[in-house]
Amino acid sequence: MNSELVEAFNLLSKVKNVDSTVLGNILEDVFTMMVHKEFGPDARFDVVVNTERGEIQVYVEKTVVETVTNPTSEISLEQVRLLTDEPLEVGEDYVEIVELERKIGRRAIRAGLQELVRRNKELEKDVLYNEYANSIGEIIVGEIYHQRRGDVYISHNKHELLLPRSEQISGEVYRKGASVRVLVKEVKRENGIPRVIVSRSSPDFIIKIFGMEIPEIFDGIIEIKAIAREAGERSKMAVISNDDRIDPVGACIGMKGVRIHAITRELNNESVDIITWSDDDEVFISRALSPAKVRKISLDRENRIVKVSVDESETSMAIGKGGQNIRLASKLTGFAIEIVRDDSDEYDMDLSELREELGEDVFKRLTNAGFTTAQEVLEKRNKALAKVTGLDSLKIDEMKKMIEREFENAVVEGEEDKATPISDEDVEETDESEYVAEQVNTDESEIEGELPRDESSEGQPTQH
Repeated sequence: MNSELVEAFNLLSKVKNVDSTVLGNILEDVFTMMVHKEFGPDARFDVVVNTERGEIQVYVEKTVVETVTNPTSEISLEQVRLLTDEPLEVGEDYVEIVELERKIGRRAIRAGLQELVRRNKELEKDVLYNEYANSIGEIIVGEIYHQRRGDVYISHNKHELLLPRSEQISGEVYRKGASVRVLVKEVKRENGIPRVIVSRSSPDFIIKIFGMEIPEIFDGIIEIKAIAREAGERSKMAVISNDDRIDPVGACIGMKGVRIHAITRELNNESVDIITWSDDDEVFISRALSPAKVRKISLDRENRIVKVSVDESETSMAIGKGGQNIRLASKLTGFAIEIVRDDSDEYDMDLSELREELGEDVFKRLTNAGFTTAQEVLEKRNKALAKVTGLDSLKIDEMKKMIEREFENAVVEGEEDKATPISDEDVEETDESEYVAEQVNTDESEIEGELPRDESSEGQPTQH
Protein backbone atom coordinates (compact mmCIF):
# COMPACT_ATOMS: atom_id res chain seq x y z
CA MET A 1 0.00 0.00 0.00
CA ASN A 2 2.94 2.33 0.68
CA SER A 3 3.97 1.99 -2.97
CA GLU A 4 0.52 3.17 -4.00
CA LEU A 5 0.95 6.23 -1.77
CA VAL A 6 4.30 6.99 -3.39
CA GLU A 7 2.67 6.65 -6.82
CA ALA A 8 -0.03 9.11 -5.76
CA PHE A 9 2.65 11.56 -4.66
CA ASN A 10 4.44 11.20 -7.98
CA LEU A 11 1.18 11.87 -9.79
CA LEU A 12 0.70 15.14 -7.96
CA SER A 13 4.33 16.17 -8.38
CA LYS A 14 3.92 16.11 -12.18
CA VAL A 15 1.52 19.04 -12.04
CA LYS A 16 3.51 22.12 -13.13
CA ASN A 17 3.82 25.36 -11.22
CA VAL A 18 2.23 23.97 -8.05
CA ASP A 19 3.89 24.71 -4.73
CA SER A 20 4.79 21.67 -2.61
CA THR A 21 2.83 23.21 0.25
CA VAL A 22 -0.31 23.07 -1.89
CA LEU A 23 0.33 19.38 -2.65
CA GLY A 24 0.82 18.65 1.04
CA ASN A 25 -2.43 20.41 1.92
CA ILE A 26 -4.34 18.33 -0.64
CA LEU A 27 -2.94 15.09 0.81
CA GLU A 28 -3.70 16.20 4.35
CA ASP A 29 -7.29 16.93 3.36
CA VAL A 30 -7.70 13.48 1.80
CA PHE A 31 -6.32 11.57 4.78
CA THR A 32 -8.12 13.79 7.26
CA MET A 33 -11.32 12.70 5.54
CA MET A 34 -10.33 9.01 5.95
CA VAL A 35 -9.40 9.40 9.64
CA HIS A 36 -12.67 11.19 10.38
CA LYS A 37 -14.56 8.38 8.69
CA GLU A 38 -12.75 5.72 10.74
CA PHE A 39 -12.45 7.37 14.19
CA GLY A 40 -15.38 9.78 14.08
CA PRO A 41 -15.65 13.57 14.00
CA ASP A 42 -14.54 13.97 17.64
CA ALA A 43 -11.18 12.28 17.14
CA ARG A 44 -8.09 14.33 17.93
CA PHE A 45 -5.36 13.66 15.41
CA ASP A 46 -2.61 15.10 13.20
CA VAL A 47 -1.73 14.17 9.62
CA VAL A 48 1.94 14.69 8.75
CA VAL A 49 2.87 14.62 5.05
CA ASN A 50 6.40 14.36 3.67
CA THR A 51 6.00 15.23 -0.02
CA GLU A 52 9.66 14.61 -0.80
CA ARG A 53 9.73 11.03 0.47
CA GLY A 54 6.10 10.21 -0.28
CA GLU A 55 5.28 9.31 3.34
CA ILE A 56 2.19 9.94 5.43
CA GLN A 57 1.85 9.48 9.17
CA VAL A 58 -1.29 9.84 11.23
CA TYR A 59 -1.11 10.52 14.98
CA VAL A 60 -4.21 10.04 17.14
CA GLU A 61 -4.26 11.65 20.59
CA LYS A 62 -6.18 9.83 23.40
CA THR A 63 -6.70 10.49 27.10
CA VAL A 64 -5.45 7.83 29.58
CA VAL A 65 -8.36 6.57 31.79
CA GLU A 66 -9.04 3.72 34.22
CA THR A 67 -12.11 2.54 32.33
CA VAL A 68 -12.66 3.31 28.63
CA THR A 69 -16.11 4.63 27.75
CA ASN A 70 -15.23 6.22 24.38
CA PRO A 71 -12.58 4.24 22.42
CA THR A 72 -12.26 7.07 19.89
CA SER A 73 -10.80 9.51 22.43
CA GLU A 74 -9.81 7.32 25.41
CA ILE A 75 -7.32 4.54 26.17
CA SER A 76 -6.97 2.46 29.32
CA LEU A 77 -3.91 2.76 31.59
CA GLU A 78 -3.40 -0.99 31.29
CA GLN A 79 -3.20 -0.80 27.49
CA VAL A 80 -0.83 2.17 27.65
CA ARG A 81 1.55 0.14 29.82
CA LEU A 82 1.64 -2.51 27.05
CA LEU A 83 2.23 0.02 24.24
CA THR A 84 4.89 2.30 25.77
CA ASP A 85 7.47 2.56 28.51
CA GLU A 86 6.56 6.19 29.13
CA PRO A 87 5.42 6.77 32.74
CA LEU A 88 1.99 8.05 31.81
CA GLU A 89 -0.75 8.35 34.41
CA VAL A 90 -4.52 8.68 34.32
CA GLY A 91 -5.61 12.05 32.88
CA GLU A 92 -2.53 12.43 30.67
CA ASP A 93 -2.55 12.18 26.89
CA TYR A 94 -1.15 9.32 24.86
CA VAL A 95 -0.24 9.81 21.18
CA GLU A 96 -0.81 6.72 19.04
CA ILE A 97 0.81 6.26 15.62
CA VAL A 98 -1.88 4.86 13.36
CA GLU A 99 -0.94 2.05 11.00
CA LEU A 100 -2.94 3.12 8.00
CA GLU A 101 -3.47 -0.24 6.37
CA ARG A 102 -4.41 -2.05 9.60
CA LYS A 103 -6.41 0.66 11.36
CA ILE A 104 -8.09 2.38 8.41
CA GLY A 105 -8.27 -0.51 5.98
CA ARG A 106 -7.23 -1.02 2.39
CA ARG A 107 -10.68 -0.15 1.06
CA ALA A 108 -10.70 3.24 2.81
CA ILE A 109 -7.18 3.97 1.62
CA ARG A 110 -8.09 3.11 -1.96
CA ALA A 111 -11.08 5.42 -1.71
CA GLY A 112 -8.72 8.10 -0.49
CA LEU A 113 -6.39 7.50 -3.40
CA GLN A 114 -9.31 7.86 -5.81
CA GLU A 115 -10.15 11.17 -4.20
CA LEU A 116 -6.50 12.11 -4.55
CA VAL A 117 -6.58 11.41 -8.28
CA ARG A 118 -9.77 13.46 -8.65
CA ARG A 119 -8.23 16.40 -6.80
CA ASN A 120 -5.14 16.06 -8.97
CA LYS A 121 -7.21 16.41 -12.15
CA GLU A 122 -8.96 19.48 -10.76
CA LEU A 123 -5.58 20.94 -9.86
CA GLU A 124 -4.29 20.34 -13.39
CA LYS A 125 -7.30 22.20 -14.79
CA ASP A 126 -6.69 25.16 -12.51
CA VAL A 127 -2.99 25.24 -13.38
CA LEU A 128 -3.79 25.11 -17.11
CA TYR A 129 -6.37 27.90 -16.80
CA ASN A 130 -4.07 30.16 -14.77
CA GLU A 131 -1.06 29.51 -17.03
CA TYR A 132 -2.83 30.72 -20.18
CA ALA A 133 -5.01 33.33 -18.48
CA ASN A 134 -1.76 35.07 -17.51
CA SER A 135 -0.59 34.85 -21.15
CA ILE A 136 -3.58 36.53 -22.82
CA GLY A 137 -2.35 38.93 -25.50
CA GLU A 138 1.01 37.15 -25.84
CA ILE A 139 2.47 35.27 -28.83
CA ILE A 140 3.25 31.57 -28.40
CA VAL A 141 4.59 28.96 -30.82
CA GLY A 142 2.76 25.65 -31.16
CA GLU A 143 2.55 22.68 -33.49
CA ILE A 144 -0.45 21.88 -35.67
CA TYR A 145 -1.60 18.33 -34.96
CA HIS A 146 -5.25 18.11 -35.98
CA GLN A 147 -7.97 19.82 -38.04
CA ARG A 148 -11.72 19.31 -37.76
CA ARG A 149 -14.59 21.15 -39.45
CA GLY A 150 -12.37 24.07 -40.36
CA ASP A 151 -10.98 24.48 -36.83
CA VAL A 152 -7.28 23.90 -36.19
CA TYR A 153 -5.99 22.27 -32.99
CA ILE A 154 -2.51 23.22 -31.82
CA SER A 155 -0.26 21.44 -29.34
CA HIS A 156 1.63 23.66 -26.92
CA ASN A 157 3.44 22.29 -23.85
CA LYS A 158 1.30 19.14 -24.17
CA HIS A 159 -1.87 21.20 -23.98
CA GLU A 160 -4.50 21.49 -26.72
CA LEU A 161 -5.23 25.00 -28.02
CA LEU A 162 -8.05 25.89 -30.42
CA LEU A 163 -7.59 28.11 -33.49
CA PRO A 164 -11.20 28.56 -34.73
CA ARG A 165 -11.96 29.28 -38.36
CA SER A 166 -13.02 32.82 -37.39
CA GLU A 167 -9.54 33.50 -35.94
CA GLN A 168 -7.59 32.20 -38.94
CA ILE A 169 -5.99 34.31 -41.67
CA SER A 170 -8.10 34.09 -44.82
CA GLY A 171 -6.59 31.80 -47.42
CA GLU A 172 -3.90 30.42 -45.12
CA VAL A 173 -3.14 26.68 -45.31
CA TYR A 174 -2.36 24.80 -42.08
CA ARG A 175 -0.35 21.57 -42.38
CA LYS A 176 -0.08 18.91 -39.69
CA GLY A 177 3.25 19.03 -37.87
CA ALA A 178 4.03 22.61 -38.92
CA SER A 179 5.01 25.20 -36.33
CA VAL A 180 2.75 28.23 -36.09
CA ARG A 181 2.78 31.47 -34.13
CA VAL A 182 -0.53 32.41 -32.52
CA LEU A 183 -1.85 34.99 -30.08
CA VAL A 184 -3.52 33.80 -26.87
CA LYS A 185 -6.88 35.54 -27.17
CA GLU A 186 -9.18 34.00 -24.58
CA VAL A 187 -9.32 31.33 -21.88
CA LYS A 188 -12.72 30.05 -20.82
CA ARG A 189 -14.21 27.05 -19.01
CA GLU A 190 -16.50 24.63 -20.81
CA ASN A 191 -18.13 22.20 -18.35
CA GLY A 192 -15.26 22.90 -15.97
CA ILE A 193 -12.61 22.14 -18.60
CA PRO A 194 -10.35 25.06 -19.62
CA ARG A 195 -10.49 25.94 -23.32
CA VAL A 196 -7.71 28.12 -24.73
CA ILE A 197 -8.68 30.13 -27.83
CA VAL A 198 -5.84 31.46 -29.98
CA SER A 199 -5.89 33.82 -32.96
CA ARG A 200 -3.95 34.88 -36.05
CA SER A 201 -6.57 37.30 -37.38
CA SER A 202 -6.70 39.67 -34.40
CA PRO A 203 -5.22 43.17 -34.86
CA ASP A 204 -3.30 42.48 -31.65
CA PHE A 205 -1.48 39.69 -33.48
CA ILE A 206 0.03 42.20 -35.93
CA ILE A 207 0.98 44.55 -33.11
CA LYS A 208 2.82 41.76 -31.30
CA ILE A 209 4.54 40.57 -34.49
CA PHE A 210 5.78 44.11 -35.17
CA GLY A 211 7.04 44.28 -31.59
CA MET A 212 8.98 41.06 -32.12
CA GLU A 213 10.43 42.02 -35.50
CA ILE A 214 11.08 45.78 -35.08
CA PRO A 215 13.60 46.55 -32.29
CA GLU A 216 12.48 50.21 -32.08
CA ILE A 217 8.92 49.11 -31.28
CA PHE A 218 10.13 46.51 -28.76
CA ASP A 219 12.23 49.19 -27.03
CA GLY A 220 9.33 51.69 -27.00
CA ILE A 221 11.05 54.21 -29.28
CA ILE A 222 8.29 53.74 -31.88
CA GLU A 223 4.71 53.42 -30.67
CA ILE A 224 1.77 51.86 -32.50
CA LYS A 225 -1.16 54.24 -31.98
CA ALA A 226 -3.94 52.55 -33.95
CA ILE A 227 -4.65 49.69 -36.31
CA ALA A 228 -7.43 48.52 -38.63
CA ARG A 229 -7.30 45.07 -40.15
CA GLU A 230 -9.05 42.79 -42.62
CA ALA A 231 -7.06 39.63 -41.98
CA GLY A 232 -5.43 38.05 -44.98
CA GLU A 233 -6.09 41.04 -47.22
CA ARG A 234 -4.98 44.41 -45.90
CA SER A 235 -4.24 46.36 -42.75
CA LYS A 236 -3.59 50.01 -41.95
CA MET A 237 -1.40 50.92 -39.01
CA ALA A 238 -0.47 54.30 -37.53
CA VAL A 239 2.84 54.77 -35.76
CA ILE A 240 4.67 57.59 -34.01
CA SER A 241 8.29 58.03 -32.96
CA ASN A 242 9.27 59.19 -29.49
CA ASP A 243 12.67 60.14 -30.91
CA ASP A 244 12.72 62.97 -33.47
CA ARG A 245 15.80 61.45 -35.08
CA ILE A 246 13.98 58.27 -36.09
CA ASP A 247 11.44 58.07 -38.92
CA PRO A 248 8.74 55.67 -37.62
CA VAL A 249 7.53 54.58 -41.05
CA GLY A 250 11.01 54.04 -42.43
CA ALA A 251 12.05 52.04 -39.36
CA CYS A 252 9.05 49.72 -39.75
CA ILE A 253 9.73 49.18 -43.45
CA GLY A 254 13.47 48.71 -43.15
CA MET A 255 16.18 49.01 -45.77
CA LYS A 256 14.68 48.02 -49.13
CA GLY A 257 11.57 46.80 -47.29
CA VAL A 258 13.37 43.89 -45.61
CA ARG A 259 11.56 44.31 -42.27
CA ILE A 260 8.04 44.73 -43.62
CA HIS A 261 8.52 41.83 -46.05
CA ALA A 262 9.43 39.49 -43.19
CA ILE A 263 6.22 40.50 -41.41
CA THR A 264 3.95 40.17 -44.44
CA ARG A 265 5.32 36.66 -45.04
CA GLU A 266 4.24 35.75 -41.51
CA LEU A 267 0.79 37.20 -42.34
CA ASN A 268 0.37 35.09 -45.50
CA ASN A 269 1.31 38.07 -47.71
CA GLU A 270 -1.28 40.39 -46.19
CA SER A 271 -0.65 44.02 -47.21
CA VAL A 272 0.24 46.35 -44.36
CA ASP A 273 0.00 50.12 -44.96
CA ILE A 274 1.98 52.16 -42.44
CA ILE A 275 1.33 55.85 -41.85
CA THR A 276 2.57 58.44 -39.38
CA TRP A 277 0.02 59.19 -36.70
CA SER A 278 -1.16 62.78 -36.10
CA ASP A 279 -3.40 64.31 -33.44
CA ASP A 280 -4.73 66.67 -36.11
CA ASP A 281 -7.88 64.94 -37.39
CA GLU A 282 -7.61 66.44 -40.87
CA VAL A 283 -4.01 65.34 -41.31
CA PHE A 284 -4.72 61.92 -39.85
CA ILE A 285 -7.72 61.29 -42.13
CA SER A 286 -5.79 62.48 -45.16
CA ARG A 287 -2.96 60.06 -44.38
CA ALA A 288 -5.36 57.22 -43.62
CA LEU A 289 -6.83 57.48 -47.12
CA SER A 290 -3.43 57.13 -48.79
CA PRO A 291 -2.37 56.34 -51.44
CA ALA A 292 -5.20 58.65 -52.60
CA LYS A 293 -4.48 62.38 -52.36
CA VAL A 294 -7.08 64.47 -50.53
CA ARG A 295 -8.00 67.99 -51.72
CA LYS A 296 -10.39 69.17 -49.03
CA ILE A 297 -11.75 67.84 -45.73
CA SER A 298 -14.93 68.93 -43.95
CA LEU A 299 -15.26 67.61 -40.39
CA ASP A 300 -18.29 67.07 -38.17
CA ARG A 301 -16.56 66.08 -34.93
CA GLU A 302 -19.75 65.88 -32.90
CA ASN A 303 -21.23 63.17 -35.12
CA ARG A 304 -17.83 61.75 -36.14
CA ILE A 305 -18.53 62.27 -39.85
CA VAL A 306 -16.15 63.70 -42.44
CA LYS A 307 -16.59 64.67 -46.09
CA VAL A 308 -13.45 64.26 -48.15
CA SER A 309 -13.00 65.83 -51.58
CA VAL A 310 -10.65 64.14 -54.04
CA ASP A 311 -9.88 64.57 -57.72
CA GLU A 312 -11.94 62.49 -60.11
CA SER A 313 -8.87 60.44 -60.98
CA GLU A 314 -8.27 59.66 -57.29
CA THR A 315 -11.82 58.54 -56.44
CA SER A 316 -11.40 54.84 -57.12
CA MET A 317 -8.08 54.80 -55.27
CA ALA A 318 -9.60 56.51 -52.23
CA ILE A 319 -12.46 54.01 -52.14
CA GLY A 320 -10.31 50.99 -52.88
CA LYS A 321 -11.27 47.57 -54.20
CA GLY A 322 -14.66 46.67 -52.79
CA GLY A 323 -14.53 49.82 -50.63
CA GLN A 324 -11.64 48.37 -48.63
CA ASN A 325 -9.45 51.49 -48.46
CA ILE A 326 -12.18 53.80 -47.22
CA ARG A 327 -13.48 51.12 -44.86
CA LEU A 328 -10.10 50.61 -43.22
CA ALA A 329 -9.52 54.38 -43.06
CA SER A 330 -12.86 54.77 -41.31
CA LYS A 331 -12.00 52.11 -38.73
CA LEU A 332 -8.55 53.57 -38.24
CA THR A 333 -9.67 57.17 -37.63
CA GLY A 334 -13.03 56.54 -35.96
CA PHE A 335 -14.83 58.77 -38.50
CA ALA A 336 -17.52 57.79 -41.00
CA ILE A 337 -15.90 58.95 -44.25
CA GLU A 338 -17.82 60.27 -47.26
CA ILE A 339 -15.82 60.60 -50.47
CA VAL A 340 -16.92 63.48 -52.71
CA ARG A 341 -15.46 63.42 -56.21
CA ASP A 342 -14.35 66.81 -57.52
CA ASP A 343 -15.12 66.75 -61.27
CA SER A 344 -13.74 70.19 -62.02
CA ASP A 345 -10.47 71.95 -61.47
CA GLU A 346 -11.01 74.35 -58.61
CA TYR A 347 -9.96 77.90 -59.35
CA ASP A 348 -7.00 79.09 -57.33
CA MET A 349 -4.54 81.96 -57.41
CA ASP A 350 -1.04 82.47 -56.14
CA LEU A 351 -0.68 84.48 -52.94
CA SER A 352 1.71 86.83 -54.72
CA GLU A 353 -1.27 88.04 -56.80
CA LEU A 354 -2.90 89.23 -53.55
CA ARG A 355 0.21 90.72 -52.01
CA GLU A 356 -1.02 94.29 -52.21
CA GLU A 357 -4.50 93.43 -50.87
CA LEU A 358 -3.08 91.36 -48.00
CA GLY A 359 -0.47 93.85 -46.96
CA GLU A 360 3.24 93.15 -46.64
CA ASP A 361 3.10 91.98 -43.03
CA VAL A 362 0.26 89.47 -43.52
CA PHE A 363 1.74 88.28 -46.83
CA LYS A 364 5.08 87.49 -45.18
CA ARG A 365 3.42 85.75 -42.24
CA LEU A 366 1.50 83.49 -44.64
CA THR A 367 4.43 82.66 -46.88
CA ASN A 368 6.70 82.02 -43.89
CA ALA A 369 4.08 79.55 -42.63
CA GLY A 370 4.30 77.66 -45.93
CA PHE A 371 1.18 78.94 -47.75
CA THR A 372 1.58 79.47 -51.48
CA THR A 373 -2.00 79.78 -52.80
CA ALA A 374 -5.15 81.55 -51.70
CA GLN A 375 -7.13 78.29 -51.63
CA GLU A 376 -4.75 76.84 -49.07
CA VAL A 377 -5.47 79.77 -46.78
CA LEU A 378 -9.25 79.43 -47.16
CA GLU A 379 -9.19 75.70 -46.44
CA LYS A 380 -7.18 76.11 -43.25
CA ARG A 381 -9.15 76.44 -40.03
CA ASN A 382 -8.96 79.82 -38.27
CA LYS A 383 -7.51 78.30 -35.13
CA ALA A 384 -4.71 76.63 -37.08
CA LEU A 385 -4.07 79.84 -39.04
CA ALA A 386 -3.78 81.84 -35.86
CA LYS A 387 -1.30 79.33 -34.46
CA VAL A 388 1.07 79.41 -37.44
CA THR A 389 0.78 83.11 -38.37
CA GLY A 390 0.17 84.83 -35.04
CA LEU A 391 -2.83 86.74 -36.48
CA ASP A 392 -5.90 87.30 -34.32
CA SER A 393 -9.31 85.82 -35.26
CA LEU A 394 -10.75 89.19 -36.41
CA LYS A 395 -7.84 89.78 -38.79
CA ILE A 396 -8.16 86.22 -40.15
CA ASP A 397 -11.91 86.66 -40.81
CA GLU A 398 -11.27 89.93 -42.69
CA MET A 399 -8.47 88.30 -44.71
CA LYS A 400 -10.62 85.32 -45.74
CA LYS A 401 -13.53 87.56 -46.79
CA MET A 402 -11.17 89.63 -48.91
CA ILE A 403 -9.80 86.50 -50.60
CA GLU A 404 -13.34 85.22 -51.29
CA ARG A 405 -14.26 88.55 -52.91
CA GLU A 406 -11.16 88.35 -55.12
CA PHE A 407 -12.16 84.84 -56.13
CA GLU A 408 -15.70 85.97 -57.06
CA ASN A 409 -14.34 88.84 -59.14
CA ALA A 410 -11.88 86.53 -60.90
CA VAL A 411 -14.63 84.02 -61.71
CA VAL A 412 -16.92 86.74 -63.12
CA GLU A 413 -14.12 88.07 -65.33
CA GLY A 414 -13.38 84.55 -66.48
CA GLU A 415 -17.00 83.94 -67.45
CA GLU A 416 -17.11 87.16 -69.47
CA ASP A 417 -14.02 86.05 -71.42
CA LYS A 418 -15.63 82.78 -72.52
CA ALA A 419 -16.49 82.84 -76.21
CA THR A 420 -17.20 79.24 -77.13
CA PRO A 421 -20.35 77.63 -75.68
CA ILE A 422 -20.20 73.98 -74.57
CA SER A 423 -22.68 71.70 -76.32
CA ASP A 424 -24.38 68.67 -74.81
CA GLU A 425 -22.08 66.47 -76.86
CA ASP A 426 -19.10 68.02 -75.15
CA VAL A 427 -20.27 66.95 -71.69
CA GLU A 428 -19.37 63.42 -70.73
CA GLU A 429 -21.60 61.43 -68.44
CA THR A 430 -20.16 60.87 -64.95
CA ASP A 431 -20.54 58.18 -62.40
CA GLU A 432 -21.78 58.70 -58.93
CA SER A 433 -20.18 61.75 -57.44
CA GLU A 434 -20.15 60.42 -53.94
CA TYR A 435 -19.29 57.25 -52.12
CA VAL A 436 -20.08 56.82 -48.44
CA ALA A 437 -18.45 54.40 -46.04
CA GLU A 438 -20.46 54.20 -42.85
CA GLN A 439 -18.29 53.90 -39.82
CA VAL A 440 -18.30 50.38 -38.40
CA ASN A 441 -18.41 50.05 -34.64
CA THR A 442 -15.22 48.38 -33.47
CA ASP A 443 -15.56 45.00 -31.78
CA GLU A 444 -13.08 42.76 -29.99
CA SER A 445 -11.30 42.08 -33.28
CA GLU A 446 -10.39 45.72 -33.58
CA ILE A 447 -8.21 47.86 -31.32
CA GLU A 448 -9.65 50.89 -29.69
CA GLY A 449 -8.19 54.14 -31.01
CA GLU A 450 -6.97 52.65 -34.24
CA LEU A 451 -4.03 53.90 -36.09
CA PRO A 452 -3.24 56.10 -39.07
CA ARG A 453 -0.31 55.90 -41.39
CA ASP A 454 1.97 57.82 -43.69
CA GLU A 455 2.67 54.97 -45.90
CA SER A 456 0.34 52.90 -47.92
CA SER A 457 -0.16 50.99 -51.03
CA GLU A 458 -1.60 47.70 -52.14
CA GLY A 459 0.88 45.03 -51.10
CA GLN A 460 3.96 47.28 -51.13
CA PRO A 461 3.93 50.14 -48.57
CA THR A 462 5.13 53.53 -49.81
CA GLN A 463 6.26 56.33 -47.55
CA HIS A 464 4.13 59.49 -47.44
